[in-house]
Amino acid sequence: MTKINKEYEALFTPWKIGNVEIKNRFVMTSMGGTNLLGWMENNHFDKAGAEFILEVAKNNCGLVLPGCQPVYNPMFGQWLYKNDRMYADLKKWMPEFHKTGAKLFVQLTAGFGRSFTISKMMEMLYTNKVLRFLSKPFMDLDKITASASPSPNRWSDKVPSREMTKAEIQEFIDAFGKTAKKLKDAGVDGVEVHAVHEGYLLDQFTLKYVNKRTDEYGGSLENRYRFAAEIVKAIKRECGDDFPVSLRYSVISKTKDFRKGALPGEKYKEAGRDMKESIKAVKFLQKAGYDMLNCDNGTYDAWYWAHPPIYMPENCNLADVEEIRKYCDIPVVAAGRLDPKKAAASIKKGKIDGAGFARQFLADNAWITKLMKGKEEDIRPCILCHNGCFNMCHYKGVPNDQELYDSLHLARCAVNAETMQTNKHYIKKTDSPKDVIIIGGGIGGMEAARVLKLRGHNPVIYEASDRLGGAFIAASAESYKGKLRDLLKWYEKQMKDLKIKVKYNKKIEDLSQFEGKDIVVATGAVARKLNLPGFEKTIEACEYLSGKRVGKKVVVIGGGLTGCEIAYELALKGKEPVIVEMQDDLIKQTGVCMANSSYLKEWFELHKIPVYLNTSLKEVKDGEVICTRDGEEISIKCNSVISSVGYVSAPIGEESGNTYFVGDCLKVGNLRTVIWRAYEVAMKI
Repeated sequence: MTKINKEYEALFTPWKIGNVEIKNRFVMTSMGGTNLLGWMENNHFDKAGAEFILEVAKNNCGLVLPGCQPVYNPMFGQWLYKNDRMYADLKKWMPEFHKTGAKLFVQLTAGFGRSFTISKMMEMLYTNKVLRFLSKPFMDLDKITASASPSPNRWSDKVPSREMTKAEIQEFIDAFGKTAKKLKDAGVDGVEVHAVHEGYLLDQFTLKYVNKRTDEYGGSLENRYRFAAEIVKAIKRECGDDFPVSLRYSVISKTKDFRKGALPGEKYKEAGRDMKESIKAVKFLQKAGYDMLNCDNGTYDAWYWAHPPIYMPENCNLADVEEIRKYCDIPVVAAGRLDPKKAAASIKKGKIDGAGFARQFLADNAWITKLMKGKEEDIRPCILCHNGCFNMCHYKGVPNDQELYDSLHLARCAVNAETMQTNKHYIKKTDSPKDVIIIGGGIGGMEAARVLKLRGHNPVIYEASDRLGGAFIAASAESYKGKLRDLLKWYEKQMKDLKIKVKYNKKIEDLSQFEGKDIVVATGAVARKLNLPGFEKTIEACEYLSGKRVGKKVVVIGGGLTGCEIAYELALKGKEPVIVEMQDDLIKQTGVCMANSSYLKEWFELHKIPVYLNTSLKEVKDGEVICTRDGEEISIKCNSVISSVGYVSAPIGEESGNTYFVGDCLKVGNLRTVIWRAYEVAMKI
């Protein structure tokens, strides 16, 4: 076995949580969808979740935390401790898990309160009195969204949160104890309480801007943290003091008010938990009985701290976690866009005890094994997009705009079609190898070639340019998109390692020359052009991203994700962007996680980037653009204009018989739609 790189050595040292020894410092933090006991469904031992968890454990993760389990399931109103059969199934499986040498803590949650993700359907169920009554047996929104005090829901103004009663609080406390005992008896190594973290229900009790109670669960620090303290005491009573209990914990809330986060480096008044309170809180929580703190920052009102998009700084939570470690005597784990080398250095110096990672396991569940073997370049990187794992999106006028299928199947991965989908995405060897023609060497073409080769086929890529990558070269060009460039390098290495033949500078315009062969068309899309005076003066988004120069003041036409990311990059480079968008909000599109979109919107607001909503382009002139809003003309002076008004599919030929379209040439989408479709087509051939 290759000797572990010295920079990572500290990550491979043992440590203890209570009396439980963990073989190394890697922690897979909990992700909804990787559940062992079901998610938004009838509770049961989940074989798909178990399969994923086992693969992570086999690949050298020291401590594994499956997806959080509500002690009271929002769907169907089930109490988690009441299903004896699934605990029996879990007990049968645990010896298989423990063969890996890993330890398992199951994360238990009191719920979501005002952070519960409301959809249009839920708004309809709640606002219609008859439907609200009829839906109670399977979705009691009044109970699910109850909080410390009456407060607005994070996603919807139509489903407010009422105050929880003391009887309800006690019911949850008792449920934690009973559930933890069932898990202990099934052979689980510990539990994690979710959470004085991210603005979930328990955190809502601790936060002064949410909790306005005047009873023993409101007011003083001791009262606001009482709910979390009584939970750990109940678990210890049921399971004994030697059964470890971790707490998912946000060191600082990074929150200005309801639905208003605080960005990195921003000067603001903390509405939630600041460091001064956090120091007192961790001492109180340790004394209550918690054996570990699993830490990051943020709330649902500042969601980008707990689910960092690519715009957030690497190691964004580490300094605050290192600071809070000074004030407690129990181990502390840091999480949130963590760099393994930086984590190892912090562990070596005793500043933190464990390193928490989440989405990287979805992109590549064997990444720790590859790190151990010195094969870092073989690790498929997470690009922090949230397209597959957490694409809960939100914009003006709607609650969560996400397909129901996505809501019920979290923890999949845009860059890895197999993650949590091995029932339909898996490598099946072919009995009849074929030469398969692939037109286009972008991500879609390369993914199709990769899967075809692994199945035993012989793909040949015809690429019109002199390099692989297609539109993804431009899409990954911005300064902050290093992870996307890493993914491109990974694909290029896969093509090389699998010895996939690539014919460069071969632009194919007619498929007839390949008659009789299986053909995958992955020719992408072309930029949409508006039939407006002067539009030819604009610089197309990909042209800019590919290096075309712009002046000081730049108008970006189109406030979707691409346009906003370009405006962000322009501002980072010292330019003066102005965004013009036809709709009433920026990034008004499905599939873009609120953690990503809210960061950009709030960043533009903080940095006073001019944004013109409900505004249409009328004409592009030299030195200005003419727009219309509410029937009035607006002139915006500028040096350059970038067009980001979308793309139109550009396939060759027609889909029929043995010709398949993948990626944007089929339908303009995102990286997830490109990669998943390419995988599925490669399975068909």
